[in-house]
Order: sequence, then C-alpha cells, then structure tokens
Amino acid sequence: MKIMVLGGGVIGVTTAYYLAEAGHEVTVLDRQKGPALETSFANAGEVSPGYASPWAGPGIPLKAIKWLLMKHGPLVVRPTLDPYMWLWLLKMLRNCTAERYAVNKARMVPLAEYSRDVLKALRETTGIAYDERAKGTLQLFRSQKQLDGIAGDVEVLKKYGVPYEALDPDGCIAAEPALAAVREKFVGGLRLPGDETGDCKMFTDRLAQLCVERGVTFEYDTTVYRVIRTRNRITSLSTSRGWKHSEAFVMAMGSYSAGFMRFIKRPIPVYPVKGYSITVPIKDAAAAPVSTVMDETYKVAITRLGDRIRVGGTAEISGFDLRLHESRRRTLEHSVEDLFPGGGAMREATFWCGLRPMTPDGPPLVGRTELSNLFLNTGHGTLGWTMACGSAKVLADIISSRVPDINVRDLGPERYLK
Repeated sequence: MKIMVLGGGVIGVTTAYYLAEAGHEVTVLDRQKGPALETSFANAGEVSPGYASPWAGPGIPLKAIKWLLMKHGPLVVRPTLDPYMWLWLLKMLRNCTAERYAVNKARMVPLAEYSRDVLKALRETTGIAYDERAKGTLQLFRSQKQLDGIAGDVEVLKKYGVPYEALDPDGCIAAEPALAAVREKFVGGLRLPGDETGDCKMFTDRLAQLCVERGVTFEYDTTVYRVIRTRNRITSLSTSRGWKHSEAFVMAMGSYSAGFMRFIKRPIPVYPVKGYSITVPIKDAAAAPVSTVMDETYKVAITRLGDRIRVGGTAEISGFDLRLHESRRRTLEHSVEDLFPGGGAMREATFWCGLRPMTPDGPPLVGRTELSNLFLNTGHGTLGWTMACGSAKVLADIISSRVPDINVRDLGPERYLK
C-alpha cells in the first residue's frame, strides 16, 4: 500500500522504517531541510521507560503553584488568548486524580518498555549507532523530604516490574563517580538500571538513511497547507510543492497535528509544552556524568552523549512560541554546574527549545481514526524518544492488519475522537 507519513521527526521516521519493513511504499513529507530538525533535534537524550508517567497526577495542582513561584522552577505558564490552551489545561486538571493517574500510567508503561526492547532489536539487526549508552538513570534527591516522598513511586515501579535501586549517597557516587565532588548536595537517589540514553537527532538521521535503502522517499522543504477530506477518507494534501495523493496517511506532525485534525473536524487535545536544552562540550570527562542524572529539585535531566553533556528540562506552556528565554538557560546552567562543576565548557554551550506534543492524560495517540485511511502517531509529550520505536512498530502492525505484540487498544485515538 502507498502510505504518506506527515512529519520527519523521530516519530515519523521510525514509522516510515517499520512500514517499509512491512512491505509498504512509503513517502515522508517534512517542511524542514532534513529529518529531526524540530522537536527531535536536541531533546534530553533519555530512553527512560522507568519514568513513563503522566504529568497529570494527584498533588500536581499544588506542586504547580509552588513551581511557578520558584526562581529556577521547572514550570512556566505564559497565558495567551488561545482557547485550546485553556481547554487542554482543564482536561489535564481533570486527570489529576489517583484513579486517572493509575489508568493512564498503565497505558504508558507497557508501550515504553516495549519500545525500548524494539530499539534494542533494531540496534542488533542494523548496527545503528547514536552515542547510545545502557547505563541507567539516577534520580537525585537534594532533601530528605524529596527522598521520603518516593515511597509511592517505588510502589508503582514494583507493580509494573521495573527494576530499581534505592541508593544512599555512597551508592549514588558509585553509579556516578563525578558526584563525589558535591557529596554534601544530595541525600540519596533512585536508580533505574534498565533505562538508556542516546542522541535522538543522530539516531533519526541514520535511520532515515536506512529508510532510503529500503525504498522510502523523503520530500523535504514541503509544507502541508491543507488536508482534503471526502466523506470518511483523506483524498489529497495541498502542499508548497503541489497536490499530494496516497492510499493512506499517518499524522506524525507532533504539536502541529492538532490543527490539521481540527480542520477535518476530528479534533484531538494535543497541545505544545515547550522544553529547553543546552548542549555542552565535555571539558573534563572525569567530572561529567556517566549516563543520565535527573535533578529532582529543578526537574532537569543531565545526560552524557558521547563527548557532550545534554541538559534538558522545563515545562513552558506558551502556545507555539519558540522564543528562547535566557532565564530558562540560567536554570539549566545552574543545575549542571551545581552537580557537575568543571565537567563542561559552559561558554561553548548551545541553547535550544522544542515543542513537546502533550496529551492532557499522558498516553500518546497511536492508531486508527474514524477516517478509513488516516492514522495517528502523535502526542508522546516528553517521551517521544522513549516511545518512538514501539509506537512505530505497533502502528505498522495495525496498518498491515497484523496483531501488535502488546495491547494498544487504549492508545487508540477513539478516546478523544468522539
């Protein structure tokens, strides 16, 4: 079948790869000059199924108020007149209950763990390299209150069979030796040894090459203007390079998917939440992280990617605003310099932001729509890199009329397309 994938980020390219592997004729459209030049470009670098959790949970509204008042707080809200922002926030608040959190978490963890396994299999079969490491994630607690508060998280990890290690300061230093220089700044940690790290942009670039070898066509510098619907089918696309036609279409345009879905009268509650990162050349390898350290106080992930340190974090709700705010850079710099002083050449750091496509409940939208030839693969939020391979393989199975390896019924867009 001829299938057109809209979007050339990590979600779109992995989708194209597994569709091609299933024997389909695939074309990828993207408005940029190459793959992974938007949200997939400089994310935090974590492949972290252990942290696959909804943002909406019990206690989050009160925590959000505290974060908004912090100097280096992890949350920023810049109010706009966009009604979709307020509708999305309202739906998120409705999911901030223990019952909804449990339901949504149960939908996310199996996909995240499956995706990591699919990524491993892809490495084994293709030899793809992307500065990957399989050395786990260390969540670092700076206060006893934070450490005492992980009891609920540990119970959730036990419930889903996620391996974990509760560590004292010495255990944290054993996992991340550079922390010995700042031993007085933390009281303990929670390590998830099954997590991985890797450069999402490098991965997507190299997978795109493997796609080309499998017959996938990439049409870059192509902006989609309109999606044309006739009855219960998509018939064509109006683009900057003329009309495009296909037998089936996959919407993998991240935060921009929502606007196109509204245009064809099938709205989905996907909204952008901006994240920031800095990429810092390593100056002293012994003073740099080994894998990923999550600074619980500032909700910042500090990740080793080859000869660089990627520092990512912040949730900024400000619509599609891609302006870089220096206050966010200072937060990222503060966290990494505080925990890994001397590890990176901060003056050479590059600053970036991207728009995470978030659903209000947490799980992504993967599967069929009410239109017979339109499929969704979007709404992964902060877990796009973590869930990319699994979501793509699941969707390729669905489109190919095969039974997916995991139960994905509850990930279907029908929970919103009503």
